[in-house]
Amino acid sequence: MLETVVEKLSAAGMSVNNVDITVVIEEPRLAPYVPAMRDVLASALGVSVGAVSVKAKTGEGMGFVGRGEGVAAFAVATVLES
Repeated sequence: MLETVVEKLSAAGMSVNNVDITVVIEEPRLAPYVPAMRDVLASALGVSVGAVSVKAKTGEGMGFVGRGEGVAAFAVATVLES
């Protein structure tokens, strides 16, 4: 799906500049996987790894995430006219 969005941006004369992603999850700890996640996302987005920020947070025991019933993710991207 991400690659489809990048294709649609390209068709509209735009490209991804950078992305900032936060994943909220109790288990497992994502820190060991963040470098690989950044690599895969950068490749799919057609940007350098330095343009991809991935952070992992916990729900601090609050809500469905804190109870371990689910995961939340937030992403913000900036795009530029090509």
